[in-house]
Amino acid sequence: MTHYKSNLRDMFFNLFEVNRVQDHLGTGPYEQMDADSAMDVLREVDRLAREDFAASFVAGDRTPLQLDAEKGEVTLPPEINETLDAFFDNDWHLLYVPPHLGGYGASPSITWSASELLLGANASAMLYTAGPFFATILDSVCNDEQRTRFVEPMIEHKWGATMVLTEPEAGSDVGAGRAKAVDNGDGTWTITGNKRFITSGDFDWPDNVIHLVLARPEGAGPGTKGLSLYVVPKYWVNEDGSLGERNGVWVRAIEDKMGIKASATAELYFSDTDVPARGILVGEVHDGIAQMFRVIEYARMLVGTKAISTLSTGYLNALEYAKERVQGPDLKKAMDKTAPRVEIIRHPDVRRNLMMQKAHVEGMRALVMYTGWVQDQIAMARHNGDTEAAEGWEQMNDLLLPMVKGYGSEKSYELLAVALQVFGGSGFTRDVPLEQYIRDAKIDTLYEGTTGIQGMDLFFRKIGKDQGATLTRLLTEVQNFAKDGKPDDGLQAERQRLATALEDVQGMLGSLVQFLGEDLYKVGLSTTPFLMSLSEVVVGWLSLRGADVALTQLNSEDVSDADREFYTGKVAAARWFAHNVLPQLTSRREIMAATSMEVMEIADAAF
Repeated sequence: MTHYKSNLRDMFFNLFEVNRVQDHLGTGPYEQMDADSAMDVLREVDRLAREDFAASFVAGDRTPLQLDAEKGEVTLPPEINETLDAFFDNDWHLLYVPPHLGGYGASPSITWSASELLLGANASAMLYTAGPFFATILDSVCNDEQRTRFVEPMIEHKWGATMVLTEPEAGSDVGAGRAKAVDNGDGTWTITGNKRFITSGDFDWPDNVIHLVLARPEGAGPGTKGLSLYVVPKYWVNEDGSLGERNGVWVRAIEDKMGIKASATAELYFSDTDVPARGILVGEVHDGIAQMFRVIEYARMLVGTKAISTLSTGYLNALEYAKERVQGPDLKKAMDKTAPRVEIIRHPDVRRNLMMQKAHVEGMRALVMYTGWVQDQIAMARHNGDTEAAEGWEQMNDLLLPMVKGYGSEKSYELLAVALQVFGGSGFTRDVPLEQYIRDAKIDTLYEGTTGIQGMDLFFRKIGKDQGATLTRLLTEVQNFAKDGKPDDGLQAERQRLATALEDVQGMLGSLVQFLGEDLYKVGLSTTPFLMSLSEVVVGWLSLRGADVALTQLNSEDVSDADREFYTGKVAAARWFAHNVLPQLTSRREIMAATSMEVMEIADAAF
């Protein structure tokens, strides 16, 4: 029996009924995969997730990774390698590869849908599959020689790959990194230094692992602008793409973690002694942070999708349990000692907990699906030669990513505890998967930029870089939806809630702008609450947009019983979010406006 419970019906609803991806699938850059093919692919990935990926979920958590300290290499639990066999032997990695590199030509909206399924079933295993996708990013920034030497073999031979930024002393301050690169004068560089928290730092499934490493060339300036990006393979790659000798990059340690235990989170050592760590400068240009940001943006989307998918299966497990577990009488008959016991889903507080989970996870899935649709538009605009439109969609994607990652990870971790609560004492045992879900999900609020970093990135970088133009574009969409609608469309009260929440978040933005002229500490105290608030406005809008589509379907004559229940649930969840989450923004706006400096002025010892 699989732990993983998917929600393919809700995924299809967002893709094909709300976002209508069928209007561009099978055309332009996506001509190789039309809507029917995409549905078939996702159904098969759903099977892969529920069977092969879910099968190694528990074993990966409870079977320790093995580190050969002398060789600096990691051996995975056999069950994880069997899952990777199922993924790679059936060429599922090609779903994430563009046609010009031999891939299936799936759009981002479809690939992120597939990722949700696999991440929810076994995130640790899914993290090991990143190599071919990293190859597609490398393809966009490398030169022709490097494409033949690295990109094509990474896909053909299914090599592993890592993004190597973090150093022990620097942490999230990437610009403080001290890893050094020395030009050898023969087209190679010697990389020295230590890196920490490197996901999939080594594993025994592939023949090679390609490390994408940020290092500072000898003589380069400080900060992130002084960093360059290098390809540093575990085994040297010859100019024809064949493998050479062992390269001088070694795993010194693997972290003993709270969760995602099957994922080899490694400390890497780059040597300059007997076996030096040699690398190749990507694209022969010193533009490391800009090049690496392509990987970072992918990783942030992945993290948010992982978190939301974990909450989804947590909620669906809790829902199933609540329908089966019989305990206590109906509340209205509590004083009747002879009253029959009922399923706990009949108890008001359990139903409140379930609706809280449903409303958030389906709203956040809508956010992921909408962001994937935006990424589809980028490629469509580029294909059509519309540079201005492509840039506009890229800015919209940039704006949405902190919400997907920051809000998605925080709310998912918070609500997984609510899912566990439905199980009562059983949730605290290993008999149900919730305790592992919670442990595996906590990392999502931490890596690829903590939630605090996401909040500052949203305000200073994503909103500030175009003086709020992209945010205005997004909020105009929200405002138009809030104002539109007929008096009898069934959502007038909810549209008003959305309009009020929109005013509140605009008021918060006004406070942040005011704080810029008062004290920057006030901004720092407020960016995370602003991230959460803006995300809730966007999630509320997307939820109600879906409810509008569901209500239209409910009014049709040929809706099936199963679909009627589904659409009724969509409307109920959106209404719950509008009436229980959006009103909280009013008090948050008042709190932000009254932000004081007391917390910054109090002595450290007083804490």
